[in-house]
Amino acid sequence: MDPSLSWFQPEQEGPAKHLWLRLWQTQLEFDSMNLKEGDSDIESFGNSVNSQNLTNISVLNGKNDKNNSLVPRRRKFENRASTKGMMRHPDKVVGEYGGTPWRIENYPYGRGIIGLHEEIEHFYEHMSPTPVEHRVRGDVIRRIEQIILSLWPDAQVQVFGSYRTGLYLPTSDIDLVVIGKWSNLPLRTLEKEFLDKDIADENSIKVLDKASVPIIKLTDKKTEVKVDISFNMSNGVKSAELIKRYMHQFPVLSKLVYVLKQFLLERDLNEVFTGGISSYSLILMCISFLQLHHRPESQLVKANLGVLLIEFFELYGRKFNYMQTGIRIRDGGRYISKEEMQKDMVDGHRPSLLCIEDPLQPSNDIGRSSYGVLQVKRAFDYAYVILSNSVSALNMFRDCSKYSILGRIVRVTDEVVRYRKMVEQKFSHMLNSPITSPALSFTKVTGISTRAPRSLSSSGSTSSVDSGGSSEGSESPSRDTSPNSNIHHKPAPKVTSKHTQWPRYNKNNRSNHGGNVNQSSNNNNNSSSSTNHPRRKRQAARYTNHRIDIE
Repeated sequence: MDPSLSWFQPEQEGPAKHLWLRLWQTQLEFDSMNLKEGDSDIESFGNSVNSQNLTNISVLNGKNDKNNSLVPRRRKFENRASTKGMMRHPDKVVGEYGGTPWRIENYPYGRGIIGLHEEIEHFYEHMSPTPVEHRVRGDVIRRIEQIILSLWPDAQVQVFGSYRTGLYLPTSDIDLVVIGKWSNLPLRTLEKEFLDKDIADENSIKVLDKASVPIIKLTDKKTEVKVDISFNMSNGVKSAELIKRYMHQFPVLSKLVYVLKQFLLERDLNEVFTGGISSYSLILMCISFLQLHHRPESQLVKANLGVLLIEFFELYGRKFNYMQTGIRIRDGGRYISKEEMQKDMVDGHRPSLLCIEDPLQPSNDIGRSSYGVLQVKRAFDYAYVILSNSVSALNMFRDCSKYSILGRIVRVTDEVVRYRKMVEQKFSHMLNSPITSPALSFTKVTGISTRAPRSLSSSGSTSSVDSGGSSEGSESPSRDTSPNSNIHHKPAPKVTSKHTQWPRYNKNNRSNHGGNVNQSSNNNNNSSSSTNHPRRKRQAARYTNHRIDIE
Protein backbone atom coordinates (compact mmCIF):
# COMPACT_ATOMS: atom_id res chain seq x y z
CA MET A 1 0.00 0.00 0.00
CA ASP A 2 1.38 3.38 -1.04
CA PRO A 3 0.54 5.89 1.73
CA SER A 4 0.74 8.78 -0.73
CA LEU A 5 -2.14 7.37 -2.78
CA SER A 6 -4.42 5.44 -0.47
CA TRP A 7 -5.94 4.96 2.96
CA PHE A 8 -7.36 2.02 4.85
CA GLN A 9 -10.64 0.49 3.69
CA PRO A 10 -13.35 -0.82 6.08
CA GLU A 11 -12.59 -4.50 5.38
CA GLN A 12 -8.95 -4.00 6.40
CA GLU A 13 -9.82 -3.46 10.04
CA GLY A 14 -8.20 -6.03 12.30
CA PRO A 15 -4.97 -7.09 14.05
CA ALA A 16 -2.97 -7.18 10.81
CA LYS A 17 -3.76 -3.52 10.14
CA HIS A 18 -2.68 -2.44 13.61
CA LEU A 19 0.55 -4.44 13.34
CA TRP A 20 1.29 -2.87 9.96
CA LEU A 21 0.61 0.59 11.39
CA ARG A 22 3.06 0.03 14.25
CA LEU A 23 5.76 -1.17 11.87
CA TRP A 24 5.10 1.73 9.53
CA GLN A 25 5.16 4.28 12.36
CA THR A 26 8.48 2.87 13.53
CA GLN A 27 9.86 3.26 10.02
CA LEU A 28 8.60 6.85 9.92
CA GLU A 29 10.35 7.69 13.16
CA PHE A 30 13.57 6.14 11.88
CA ASP A 31 13.42 8.02 8.58
CA SER A 32 12.57 11.30 10.29
CA MET A 33 15.97 11.21 11.98
CA ASN A 34 17.51 11.83 8.55
CA LEU A 35 15.50 14.93 7.80
CA LYS A 36 17.40 18.18 7.87
CA GLU A 37 16.47 20.98 10.21
CA GLY A 38 13.64 23.07 8.82
CA ASP A 39 11.69 20.23 7.23
CA SER A 40 9.52 19.63 10.29
CA ASP A 41 6.59 21.60 8.83
CA ILE A 42 6.34 19.24 5.86
CA GLU A 43 4.28 16.10 6.22
CA SER A 44 6.69 13.20 5.80
CA PHE A 45 4.76 9.98 5.78
CA GLY A 46 5.04 7.00 3.49
CA ASN A 47 8.81 7.25 3.20
CA SER A 48 10.40 3.94 2.33
CA VAL A 49 7.48 1.57 2.81
CA ASN A 50 7.62 0.83 -0.90
CA SER A 51 11.22 1.21 -2.00
CA GLN A 52 10.40 -0.02 -5.50
CA ASN A 53 8.23 2.96 -6.37
CA LEU A 54 8.39 4.16 -9.96
CA THR A 55 9.21 7.66 -8.77
CA ASN A 56 11.84 8.93 -6.37
CA ILE A 57 10.00 8.48 -3.07
CA SER A 58 12.42 10.58 -1.04
CA VAL A 59 11.30 13.64 -2.96
CA LEU A 60 7.66 12.65 -2.66
CA ASN A 61 8.23 12.70 1.08
CA GLY A 62 9.52 16.26 0.98
CA LYS A 63 13.12 15.50 1.91
CA ASN A 64 15.64 18.23 1.20
CA ASP A 65 17.86 16.24 -1.15
CA LYS A 66 19.44 18.30 -3.91
CA ASN A 67 20.19 15.15 -5.91
CA ASN A 68 16.51 14.37 -6.30
CA SER A 69 14.38 15.90 -9.01
CA LEU A 70 10.85 14.50 -8.86
CA VAL A 71 7.54 15.79 -7.49
CA PRO A 72 8.15 17.89 -4.37
CA ARG A 73 5.45 17.61 -1.75
CA ARG A 74 3.20 20.58 -1.17
CA ARG A 75 2.32 21.60 2.34
CA LYS A 76 -1.12 20.83 3.66
CA PHE A 77 -2.23 24.45 4.00
CA GLU A 78 -1.65 24.98 0.27
CA ASN A 79 -4.23 22.34 -0.64
CA ARG A 80 -7.37 22.08 1.48
CA ALA A 81 -8.45 18.98 -0.43
CA SER A 82 -5.27 17.01 0.29
CA THR A 83 -5.85 13.60 1.87
CA LYS A 84 -2.19 13.01 2.62
CA GLY A 85 -1.81 12.15 6.28
CA MET A 86 -4.91 9.97 6.49
CA MET A 87 -2.73 6.90 6.90
CA ARG A 88 -1.19 8.40 10.00
CA HIS A 89 -4.56 9.60 11.32
CA PRO A 90 -7.22 7.12 10.14
CA ASP A 91 -9.95 9.10 11.93
CA LYS A 92 -9.51 11.81 9.26
CA VAL A 93 -10.94 9.42 6.67
CA VAL A 94 -14.34 10.16 8.20
CA GLY A 95 -13.59 13.47 9.90
CA GLU A 96 -16.10 15.84 11.43
CA TYR A 97 -18.25 16.09 8.28
CA GLY A 98 -18.23 12.45 7.22
CA GLY A 99 -15.78 12.47 4.32
CA THR A 100 -18.51 11.70 1.76
CA PRO A 101 -20.96 14.61 2.04
CA TRP A 102 -22.33 14.04 -1.46
CA ARG A 103 -24.29 11.00 -0.25
CA ILE A 104 -28.00 11.48 0.38
CA GLU A 105 -29.46 10.20 3.62
CA ASN A 106 -31.91 7.30 3.19
CA TYR A 107 -31.42 7.28 -0.58
CA PRO A 108 -31.91 3.70 -1.89
CA TYR A 109 -28.50 3.33 -3.53
CA GLY A 110 -28.16 0.22 -5.66
CA ARG A 111 -25.53 -2.43 -5.22
CA GLY A 112 -22.20 -2.53 -6.97
CA ILE A 113 -21.87 -0.65 -10.22
CA ILE A 114 -25.38 0.85 -10.01
CA GLY A 115 -24.59 2.40 -6.63
CA LEU A 116 -21.28 3.74 -7.95
CA HIS A 117 -23.10 5.37 -10.88
CA GLU A 118 -25.56 7.04 -8.52
CA GLU A 119 -22.79 8.25 -6.24
CA ILE A 120 -20.97 9.88 -9.15
CA GLU A 121 -24.19 11.68 -10.11
CA HIS A 122 -24.58 12.96 -6.55
CA PHE A 123 -20.89 13.85 -6.26
CA TYR A 124 -21.16 15.97 -9.39
CA GLU A 125 -24.22 17.75 -8.06
CA HIS A 126 -22.69 18.35 -4.63
CA MET A 127 -19.29 19.57 -5.81
CA SER A 128 -20.67 21.85 -8.50
CA PRO A 129 -20.24 25.52 -7.57
CA THR A 130 -23.19 27.20 -5.91
CA PRO A 131 -24.46 30.62 -7.07
CA VAL A 132 -22.63 32.25 -4.15
CA GLU A 133 -19.35 30.50 -4.95
CA HIS A 134 -19.66 31.47 -8.59
CA ARG A 135 -20.43 35.09 -7.76
CA VAL A 136 -17.47 35.27 -5.37
CA ARG A 137 -15.13 34.23 -8.18
CA GLY A 138 -16.71 36.77 -10.48
CA ASP A 139 -15.99 39.47 -7.90
CA VAL A 140 -12.34 38.37 -7.67
CA ILE A 141 -12.03 38.63 -11.45
CA ARG A 142 -13.65 42.08 -11.44
CA ARG A 143 -11.29 43.49 -8.79
CA ILE A 144 -8.17 42.10 -10.46
CA GLU A 145 -9.31 43.36 -13.84
CA GLN A 146 -9.85 46.87 -12.45
CA ILE A 147 -6.29 46.98 -11.13
CA ILE A 148 -4.83 45.76 -14.44
CA LEU A 149 -6.83 48.27 -16.50
CA SER A 150 -5.84 51.09 -14.14
CA LEU A 151 -2.22 50.39 -15.07
CA TRP A 152 -2.72 49.64 -18.76
CA PRO A 153 -6.08 50.96 -20.06
CA ASP A 154 -5.53 49.42 -23.49
CA ALA A 155 -4.95 45.94 -22.09
CA GLN A 156 -7.56 43.21 -22.16
CA VAL A 157 -8.25 40.63 -19.44
CA GLN A 158 -9.74 37.30 -20.48
CA VAL A 159 -10.91 34.31 -18.45
CA PHE A 160 -10.05 30.78 -19.53
CA GLY A 161 -9.66 27.40 -17.90
CA SER A 162 -12.16 25.77 -15.58
CA TYR A 163 -14.06 28.96 -14.73
CA ARG A 164 -14.90 29.48 -18.38
CA THR A 165 -15.92 25.86 -18.94
CA GLY A 166 -17.68 25.50 -15.59
CA LEU A 167 -15.56 22.46 -14.65
CA TYR A 168 -14.06 23.88 -11.47
CA LEU A 169 -13.98 22.41 -7.98
CA PRO A 170 -14.62 24.51 -4.85
CA THR A 171 -10.88 25.00 -4.33
CA SER A 172 -9.84 25.35 -7.98
CA ASP A 173 -7.96 28.43 -9.09
CA ILE A 174 -9.02 31.05 -11.63
CA ASP A 175 -7.03 31.35 -14.86
CA LEU A 176 -6.67 34.83 -16.34
CA VAL A 177 -4.68 36.05 -19.31
CA VAL A 178 -3.71 39.68 -19.91
CA ILE A 179 -3.43 40.71 -23.55
CA GLY A 180 -1.31 43.80 -24.23
CA LYS A 181 1.88 45.19 -25.74
CA TRP A 182 5.03 45.23 -23.59
CA SER A 183 8.69 44.97 -24.47
CA ASN A 184 9.19 43.05 -21.22
CA LEU A 185 6.40 41.31 -19.34
CA PRO A 186 5.40 43.51 -16.36
CA LEU A 187 5.33 40.68 -13.82
CA ARG A 188 7.00 42.60 -10.99
CA THR A 189 5.03 45.77 -11.70
CA LEU A 190 1.75 43.92 -11.38
CA GLU A 191 2.95 42.08 -8.29
CA LYS A 192 3.74 45.38 -6.57
CA GLU A 193 0.34 46.82 -7.52
CA PHE A 194 -1.48 43.80 -6.07
CA LEU A 195 0.42 44.23 -2.81
CA ASP A 196 -0.24 47.97 -2.69
CA LYS A 197 -3.97 47.47 -3.34
CA ASP A 198 -4.13 44.77 -0.66
CA ILE A 199 -5.32 42.09 -3.07
CA ALA A 200 -2.82 39.60 -1.71
CA ASP A 201 -0.28 39.27 1.09
CA GLU A 202 3.41 39.12 0.35
CA ASN A 203 3.61 35.45 1.33
CA SER A 204 0.63 34.50 -0.86
CA ILE A 205 1.87 35.87 -4.18
CA LYS A 206 4.55 34.28 -6.37
CA VAL A 207 6.09 35.39 -9.64
CA LEU A 208 7.22 32.44 -11.75
CA ASP A 209 9.27 34.37 -14.30
CA LYS A 210 11.54 31.44 -15.17
CA ALA A 211 8.71 29.09 -16.14
CA SER A 212 8.07 28.18 -19.78
CA VAL A 213 4.91 30.28 -19.45
CA PRO A 214 5.67 33.08 -16.93
CA ILE A 215 2.76 33.60 -14.56
CA ILE A 216 1.78 35.33 -11.34
CA LYS A 217 0.19 33.06 -8.75
CA LEU A 218 -1.71 34.69 -5.91
CA THR A 219 -4.35 34.00 -3.30
CA ASP A 220 -7.02 36.67 -2.97
CA LYS A 221 -6.88 38.06 0.56
CA LYS A 222 -10.62 38.67 0.81
CA THR A 223 -11.97 35.34 -0.45
CA GLU A 224 -8.95 32.98 -0.34
CA VAL A 225 -9.53 32.15 -4.01
CA LYS A 226 -6.36 31.29 -5.95
CA VAL A 227 -5.62 33.06 -9.22
CA ASP A 228 -3.09 32.38 -11.99
CA ILE A 229 -2.32 35.30 -14.32
CA SER A 230 -0.43 34.87 -17.58
CA PHE A 231 0.32 37.26 -20.44
CA ASN A 232 -0.43 37.18 -24.17
CA MET A 233 -1.40 33.50 -24.27
CA SER A 234 -4.29 33.48 -26.74
CA ASN A 235 -4.70 29.70 -26.89
CA GLY A 236 -6.19 29.51 -23.39
CA VAL A 237 -9.54 30.95 -24.41
CA LYS A 238 -9.62 28.88 -27.61
CA SER A 239 -8.92 25.73 -25.59
CA ALA A 240 -11.81 26.48 -23.23
CA GLU A 241 -14.19 26.94 -26.16
CA LEU A 242 -12.96 23.66 -27.65
CA ILE A 243 -13.66 21.84 -24.38
CA LYS A 244 -17.17 23.28 -24.26
CA ARG A 245 -17.87 21.79 -27.69
CA TYR A 246 -16.72 18.38 -26.51
CA MET A 247 -18.86 18.74 -23.38
CA HIS A 248 -21.84 19.11 -25.69
CA GLN A 249 -20.78 16.06 -27.71
CA PHE A 250 -20.14 13.89 -24.63
CA PRO A 251 -22.68 14.67 -21.86
CA VAL A 252 -20.83 12.35 -19.45
CA LEU A 253 -17.56 14.28 -19.82
CA SER A 254 -18.30 16.84 -17.10
CA LYS A 255 -19.16 14.24 -14.48
CA LEU A 256 -16.11 12.10 -15.18
CA VAL A 257 -13.85 15.16 -15.10
CA TYR A 258 -15.21 16.27 -11.72
CA VAL A 259 -14.41 12.93 -10.09
CA LEU A 260 -11.00 12.64 -11.76
CA LYS A 261 -9.99 16.20 -10.88
CA GLN A 262 -10.87 15.61 -7.23
CA PHE A 263 -9.03 12.27 -7.31
CA LEU A 264 -5.81 13.94 -8.48
CA LEU A 265 -6.24 17.10 -6.40
CA GLU A 266 -6.39 15.32 -3.08
CA ARG A 267 -3.21 13.41 -3.96
CA ASP A 268 -1.35 16.57 -5.06
CA LEU A 269 -1.03 15.23 -8.60
CA ASN A 270 -2.89 18.05 -10.33
CA GLU A 271 -0.12 20.64 -10.75
CA VAL A 272 2.34 20.55 -13.64
CA PHE A 273 5.05 22.40 -11.72
CA THR A 274 5.11 19.55 -9.19
CA GLY A 275 5.15 16.87 -11.89
CA GLY A 276 1.43 16.11 -12.03
CA ILE A 277 -0.92 16.55 -14.96
CA SER A 278 -2.86 19.70 -15.69
CA SER A 279 -6.63 19.89 -15.88
CA TYR A 280 -6.34 20.46 -19.62
CA SER A 281 -4.28 17.28 -20.05
CA LEU A 282 -6.76 15.33 -17.94
CA ILE A 283 -9.72 16.58 -19.98
CA LEU A 284 -7.97 15.67 -23.25
CA MET A 285 -7.31 12.19 -21.86
CA CYS A 286 -11.02 11.90 -21.01
CA ILE A 287 -12.05 13.07 -24.47
CA SER A 288 -9.70 10.57 -26.12
CA PHE A 289 -11.07 7.82 -23.88
CA LEU A 290 -14.66 8.62 -24.88
CA GLN A 291 -13.77 8.97 -28.58
CA LEU A 292 -12.03 5.60 -28.78
CA HIS A 293 -14.12 3.82 -26.19
CA HIS A 294 -16.47 1.69 -28.26
CA ARG A 295 -19.65 2.14 -26.29
CA PRO A 296 -22.45 4.09 -27.97
CA GLU A 297 -23.78 5.03 -24.53
CA SER A 298 -20.71 7.20 -23.87
CA GLN A 299 -22.42 9.91 -25.91
CA LEU A 300 -25.71 9.58 -24.01
CA VAL A 301 -26.81 11.27 -20.80
CA LYS A 302 -27.89 7.92 -19.32
CA ALA A 303 -24.52 6.17 -19.68
CA ASN A 304 -23.38 4.22 -16.63
CA LEU A 305 -20.77 6.50 -15.10
CA GLY A 306 -19.45 3.78 -12.80
CA VAL A 307 -18.48 1.56 -15.71
CA LEU A 308 -16.89 4.44 -17.58
CA LEU A 309 -14.88 5.53 -14.53
CA ILE A 310 -13.54 2.02 -13.90
CA GLU A 311 -12.60 1.58 -17.54
CA PHE A 312 -10.88 4.98 -17.61
CA PHE A 313 -8.73 3.93 -14.64
CA GLU A 314 -8.01 0.58 -16.29
CA LEU A 315 -6.97 2.19 -19.57
CA TYR A 316 -4.56 4.79 -18.18
CA GLY A 317 -3.53 2.77 -15.13
CA ARG A 318 -2.80 -0.55 -16.83
CA LYS A 319 -3.28 -0.78 -20.57
CA PHE A 320 -2.04 2.41 -22.16
CA ASN A 321 1.47 2.20 -23.61
CA TYR A 322 3.09 5.41 -22.39
CA MET A 323 6.44 4.54 -23.95
CA GLN A 324 5.34 4.33 -27.59
CA THR A 325 1.91 5.93 -27.90
CA GLY A 326 0.69 9.50 -28.19
CA ILE A 327 -2.85 10.85 -27.85
CA ARG A 328 -4.61 12.83 -30.57
CA ILE A 329 -8.22 14.06 -30.27
CA ARG A 330 -8.60 16.06 -33.49
CA ASP A 331 -10.30 14.51 -36.53
CA GLY A 332 -12.28 12.09 -34.39
CA GLY A 333 -9.34 11.02 -32.25
CA ARG A 334 -6.79 8.23 -32.51
CA TYR A 335 -3.60 6.91 -30.97
CA ILE A 336 -0.42 7.68 -32.86
CA SER A 337 3.13 6.48 -32.50
CA LYS A 338 5.57 8.89 -30.91
CA GLU A 339 7.83 8.54 -33.94
CA GLU A 340 5.05 9.92 -36.10
CA MET A 341 4.29 12.69 -33.66
CA GLN A 342 7.93 13.77 -33.46
CA LYS A 343 7.89 14.65 -37.16
CA ASP A 344 5.49 17.51 -36.42
CA MET A 345 7.40 18.82 -33.40
CA VAL A 346 9.68 21.83 -33.70
CA ASP A 347 13.07 22.78 -32.23
CA GLY A 348 14.17 19.17 -31.97
CA HIS A 349 11.83 18.33 -29.10
CA ARG A 350 11.08 14.68 -28.41
CA PRO A 351 7.65 13.43 -27.34
CA SER A 352 7.31 13.20 -23.58
CA LEU A 353 6.24 10.16 -21.56
CA LEU A 354 2.68 11.50 -21.44
CA CYS A 355 2.45 12.65 -25.03
CA ILE A 356 -0.76 14.57 -25.81
CA GLU A 357 -0.99 16.50 -29.04
CA ASP A 358 -2.34 20.03 -28.65
CA PRO A 359 -5.47 20.08 -30.85
CA LEU A 360 -4.95 23.79 -31.52
CA GLN A 361 -1.20 23.60 -32.15
CA PRO A 362 -0.18 20.08 -33.26
CA SER A 363 3.53 20.74 -32.76
CA ASN A 364 2.94 21.32 -29.04
CA ASP A 365 3.09 18.40 -26.59
CA ILE A 366 0.64 19.23 -23.77
CA GLY A 367 2.09 16.62 -21.40
CA ARG A 368 5.76 17.52 -21.80
CA SER A 369 6.10 19.03 -18.30
CA SER A 370 4.32 16.21 -16.46
CA TYR A 371 7.50 14.51 -15.29
CA GLY A 372 5.69 12.66 -12.48
CA VAL A 373 3.22 10.93 -14.79
CA LEU A 374 4.25 7.48 -13.56
CA GLN A 375 2.99 8.46 -10.13
CA VAL A 376 -0.32 9.40 -11.76
CA LYS A 377 -0.34 6.05 -13.58
CA ARG A 378 0.12 4.21 -10.29
CA ALA A 379 -2.72 6.22 -8.75
CA PHE A 380 -5.02 5.27 -11.63
CA ASP A 381 -4.03 1.61 -11.29
CA TYR A 382 -4.74 1.74 -7.55
CA ALA A 383 -8.19 3.23 -8.21
CA TYR A 384 -8.96 0.54 -10.77
CA VAL A 385 -8.12 -2.25 -8.34
CA ILE A 386 -10.13 -0.69 -5.50
CA LEU A 387 -13.25 0.05 -7.55
CA SER A 388 -13.31 -3.18 -9.55
CA ASN A 389 -13.04 -5.18 -6.34
CA SER A 390 -15.65 -3.01 -4.65
CA VAL A 391 -18.32 -3.75 -7.26
CA SER A 392 -17.54 -7.45 -7.28
CA ALA A 393 -20.39 -9.76 -6.29
CA LEU A 394 -18.06 -11.33 -3.72
CA ASN A 395 -17.49 -8.08 -1.82
CA MET A 396 -19.68 -7.79 1.27
CA PHE A 397 -19.13 -4.01 1.28
CA ARG A 398 -20.68 -3.51 -2.17
CA ASP A 399 -24.02 -2.43 -0.67
CA CYS A 400 -23.81 1.25 -1.53
CA SER A 401 -26.73 2.13 0.72
CA LYS A 402 -24.46 1.37 3.69
CA TYR A 403 -20.93 1.83 2.36
CA SER A 404 -19.66 4.45 -0.04
CA ILE A 405 -17.98 2.87 -3.06
CA LEU A 406 -16.82 6.17 -4.55
CA GLY A 407 -15.58 7.16 -1.08
CA ARG A 408 -12.96 4.42 -1.30
CA ILE A 409 -10.93 6.55 -3.70
CA VAL A 410 -12.31 10.08 -3.22
CA ARG A 411 -12.90 12.03 -0.02
CA VAL A 412 -13.97 15.58 0.73
CA THR A 413 -11.90 16.89 3.63
CA ASP A 414 -13.21 18.88 6.56
CA GLU A 415 -11.13 21.85 5.38
CA VAL A 416 -13.03 21.98 2.08
CA VAL A 417 -16.41 21.73 3.80
CA ARG A 418 -15.52 24.51 6.24
CA TYR A 419 -14.28 26.73 3.43
CA ARG A 420 -17.46 26.27 1.41
CA LYS A 421 -19.54 26.95 4.50
CA MET A 422 -17.58 30.14 5.16
CA VAL A 423 -18.12 31.34 1.60
CA GLU A 424 -21.87 30.73 1.77
CA GLN A 425 -22.23 32.55 5.08
CA LYS A 426 -19.88 35.46 4.44
CA PHE A 427 -20.60 36.34 0.82
CA SER A 428 -24.26 35.46 0.22
CA HIS A 429 -25.05 39.18 0.02
CA MET A 430 -23.16 39.36 -3.30
CA LEU A 431 -26.12 37.73 -5.04
CA ASN A 432 -28.09 40.94 -4.60
CA SER A 433 -25.86 42.99 -6.88
CA PRO A 434 -24.82 42.20 -10.47
CA ILE A 435 -21.18 42.18 -11.51
CA THR A 436 -20.08 44.36 -14.42
CA SER A 437 -16.81 43.30 -15.97
CA PRO A 438 -15.61 42.99 -19.59
CA ALA A 439 -13.74 39.81 -18.65
CA LEU A 440 -17.03 38.17 -17.64
CA SER A 441 -18.88 38.84 -20.87
CA PHE A 442 -18.15 35.46 -22.43
CA THR A 443 -20.85 33.12 -23.69
CA LYS A 444 -22.92 31.02 -21.29
CA VAL A 445 -21.67 27.51 -20.64
CA THR A 446 -22.84 24.64 -18.49
CA GLY A 447 -21.85 25.28 -14.93
CA ILE A 448 -23.33 25.75 -11.51
CA SER A 449 -25.52 24.06 -8.95
CA THR A 450 -28.60 25.90 -7.78
CA ARG A 451 -28.28 25.32 -4.07
CA ALA A 452 -25.74 25.11 -1.29
CA PRO A 453 -24.03 21.75 -0.75
CA ARG A 454 -26.00 19.40 1.48
CA SER A 455 -23.35 19.31 4.18
CA LEU A 456 -23.55 23.09 4.53
CA SER A 457 -27.27 23.08 5.25
CA SER A 458 -28.16 23.82 8.84
CA SER A 459 -30.69 20.98 8.93
CA GLY A 460 -28.66 18.40 7.04
CA SER A 461 -26.31 15.73 8.22
CA THR A 462 -23.27 14.24 6.58
CA SER A 463 -22.06 10.80 5.74
CA SER A 464 -19.15 8.61 6.64
CA VAL A 465 -17.83 5.47 5.07
CA ASP A 466 -20.65 3.55 6.67
CA SER A 467 -23.64 5.86 6.27
CA GLY A 468 -25.28 8.22 3.83
CA GLY A 469 -25.17 12.00 3.70
CA SER A 470 -28.17 14.27 3.80
CA SER A 471 -30.35 16.04 1.37
CA GLU A 472 -33.83 16.31 0.26
CA GLY A 473 -33.65 15.13 -3.27
CA SER A 474 -31.38 14.19 -6.09
CA GLU A 475 -31.53 16.61 -8.94
CA SER A 476 -28.78 17.36 -11.38
CA PRO A 477 -29.71 20.84 -12.58
CA SER A 478 -28.65 22.35 -15.83
CA ARG A 479 -25.88 24.75 -15.03
CA ASP A 480 -24.92 28.15 -16.30
CA THR A 481 -21.69 29.97 -15.53
CA SER A 482 -22.48 33.35 -16.95
CA PRO A 483 -22.01 35.70 -13.96
CA ASN A 484 -25.46 37.31 -13.90
CA SER A 485 -27.57 34.54 -15.36
CA ASN A 486 -30.95 33.40 -14.10
CA ILE A 487 -30.29 29.89 -12.87
CA HIS A 488 -32.84 27.24 -13.67
CA HIS A 489 -33.44 23.59 -12.87
CA LYS A 490 -33.46 20.68 -15.23
CA PRO A 491 -34.30 17.31 -13.65
CA ALA A 492 -31.67 14.65 -14.05
CA PRO A 493 -32.52 11.30 -15.60
CA LYS A 494 -33.84 9.01 -12.91
CA VAL A 495 -31.75 6.01 -11.96
CA THR A 496 -33.40 2.90 -10.62
CA SER A 497 -31.38 1.55 -7.73
CA LYS A 498 -33.27 -1.61 -6.72
CA HIS A 499 -31.84 -4.41 -8.85
CA THR A 500 -31.47 -8.13 -8.49
CA GLN A 501 -29.35 -8.39 -11.63
CA TRP A 502 -26.42 -5.96 -11.75
CA PRO A 503 -24.39 -4.93 -14.76
CA ARG A 504 -21.51 -7.27 -15.36
CA TYR A 505 -18.19 -5.98 -16.62
CA ASN A 506 -16.73 -8.37 -19.19
CA LYS A 507 -12.97 -7.92 -19.41
CA ASN A 508 -12.94 -9.57 -22.85
CA ASN A 509 -15.17 -6.87 -24.31
CA ARG A 510 -12.69 -4.02 -24.02
CA SER A 511 -10.26 -2.80 -26.62
CA ASN A 512 -6.51 -2.96 -26.16
CA HIS A 513 -5.69 0.75 -25.86
CA GLY A 514 -2.25 1.88 -26.80
CA GLY A 515 -0.47 -1.48 -26.71
CA ASN A 516 -0.09 -1.43 -30.47
CA VAL A 517 -1.14 1.82 -32.06
CA ASN A 518 -2.04 0.03 -35.30
CA GLN A 519 -4.02 -2.73 -33.65
CA SER A 520 -7.77 -2.67 -34.20
CA SER A 521 -10.09 -2.64 -31.21
CA ASN A 522 -12.43 -5.42 -30.24
CA ASN A 523 -15.98 -4.32 -29.62
CA ASN A 524 -17.98 -7.35 -28.62
CA ASN A 525 -20.53 -5.94 -26.27
CA ASN A 526 -22.82 -8.83 -25.49
CA SER A 527 -25.31 -8.94 -22.72
CA SER A 528 -27.81 -11.25 -21.10
CA SER A 529 -30.30 -11.15 -18.31
CA SER A 530 -31.26 -14.07 -16.13
CA THR A 531 -34.51 -12.61 -14.89
CA ASN A 532 -37.89 -13.10 -16.56
CA HIS A 533 -39.59 -10.24 -14.76
CA PRO A 534 -40.59 -7.62 -17.39
CA ARG A 535 -39.56 -4.70 -15.19
CA ARG A 536 -36.16 -6.21 -14.50
CA LYS A 537 -35.70 -6.90 -18.21
CA ARG A 538 -36.21 -3.22 -18.93
CA GLN A 539 -33.79 -2.25 -16.15
CA ALA A 540 -31.14 -4.67 -17.40
CA ALA A 541 -31.58 -3.39 -20.95
CA ARG A 542 -30.51 0.09 -19.88
CA TYR A 543 -27.04 -1.24 -19.14
CA THR A 544 -26.74 -3.75 -21.99
CA ASN A 545 -23.17 -2.73 -22.73
CA HIS A 546 -22.07 -2.28 -19.12
CA ARG A 547 -21.40 -5.81 -17.93
CA ILE A 548 -19.34 -6.60 -14.89
CA ASP A 549 -17.49 -9.88 -14.68
CA ILE A 550 -15.08 -9.76 -11.77
CA GLU A 551 -13.69 -13.11 -10.70
